Amino acid sequence: MAKELKELTPRSVSYSQWYQDLVIKADMAENSAVRGCMVIKPYGYAIWEKMQRQLDDMFKETGHVNAYFPLFIPKSFLSKEAEHVEGFAKECAVVTHYRLKTNHDGTGVVVDPEAKLEEELIVRPTSETIIWNTYRNWVQSYRDLPILCNQWANVVRWEMRTRLFLRTAEFLWQEGHTAHATQAEAEAEARKMQEVYADFAENFMAMPVIKGVKSESERFAGAIDTYTIEAMMQDGKALQAGTSHFLGQNFAKAFDVKFIDKEGKSDYVWATSWGVSTRLIGALIMSHSDDNGLVLPPKLAPYQVVIVPIYKTQEQLNAISEKVAGIMAKLKALGISVKYDDADNKKPGWKFAEYELKGVPVRLAMGGRDMENNTIEVMRRDTLEKETVSCDNIELYVKDLLDAIQANIYKKAFDYRTAHTITVDSYDEFKEKIEEGGFILAHWDGTPETEEKIKNETKATIRCIPLHGDTTPGTCMVTGKPSKQRVLFARAY
Repeated sequence: MAKELKELTPRSVSYSQWYQDLVIKADMAENSAVRGCMVIKPYGYAIWEKMQRQLDDMFKETGHVNAYFPLFIPKSFLSKEAEHVEGFAKECAVVTHYRLKTNHDGTGVVVDPEAKLEEELIVRPTSETIIWNTYRNWVQSYRDLPILCNQWANVVRWEMRTRLFLRTAEFLWQEGHTAHATQAEAEAEARKMQEVYADFAENFMAMPVIKGVKSESERFAGAIDTYTIEAMMQDGKALQAGTSHFLGQNFAKAFDVKFIDKEGKSDYVWATSWGVSTRLIGALIMSHSDDNGLVLPPKLAPYQVVIVPIYKTQEQLNAISEKVAGIMAKLKALGISVKYDDADNKKPGWKFAEYELKGVPVRLAMGGRDMENNTIEVMRRDTLEKETVSCDNIELYVKDLLDAIQANIYKKAFDYRTAHTITVDSYDEFKEKIEEGGFILAHWDGTPETEEKIKNETKATIRCIPLHGDTTPGTCMVTGKPSKQRVLFARAY
């Protein structure tokens, strides 16, 4: 049964099917009765809660506060910023009526034609419009600025081809929306939040990222600049793991949000928005997991340690449980989350397989002989290595081990990215190498026409113009025209 529990399609056979199998078998999420939507199950949601808690702390440390804005947006609001509405128009869910009634033949309910809304409401795909309409009432002078708001919410972007966590019609996220008195302040805010996301990705998700700026065609709809962090998954594809947008005065002008500055002059405020979503759970899975199941970084694991007793009699279990209680108290005193699984409806072998599948970073097992010898078996999930150690100071041993696992998972992902990142100078070589996956650094002439040609012919997109990359000028691999620096290309999720 333990083998059946863990049976996953190997990554080498079908990476896509491996991912789907893993999300389902690790009990993280499942498809719902609503087409394109998912149910996030308790274990998957526990990971999201860990992410949410850490990010929320980081936002508050940088001066942001939480608020909540309506789910529904009047259709007319989306018409006020032309580029924004064009970017989201094809993904919007629209509410047209506000009431149902019983069908005349008694077969159920139908939409009441008499209950048509005067103006249709859009289920929010993102909240810039409703928030900037609100900010108009909050801002009169420079003393009211900056506004540094974030909201944790759900959004709807109508998707027909979905994949759990990575692309669903409804998903959970946070979206920050800030208002500033100067362009410099707003640009600094957008870059600061990119740094916050990169810090979270690397130090908590153990996922190395490349920081950069999006090309014009890849920017958020309505933005002047979009700052991004890009991560590489184990199949060599890129995943956009977080974006921060400098919106200029576009939304302030669209919604007439002005302020009186220190000199008594009237001006439009400057804006940013930034967000990450439950897509990060997909990134976490694909960055680290293996053919045995999830591999979770300790800092985001729902529980970092699981302890499994191995016993023959109730008396033996009682003795082990008493010993384990002391160990658990010491672990918890160090802030380590721990679960003791003494349930008698599954054998230890099943439990070992289940916790390996679920990616619990450290598993401890104690049997009768361990009791006699004052020892405990320790297994680390990242390498599957086992050893038997003394129970004396076990809490310090485990603490150091969790730190080592966090560092090792990051290093493994970093080394993989390094090994699958190359530099090319010719378009022929680019077309050959992109088939192998990975990141390619190449020169581009900066035109949307060349960018579109590359996308159409190779399915690769410019993931970003790296902020800390090779800035040596060169010539475009496609046209031979001058290029300011190499940009990052990849196929992407």
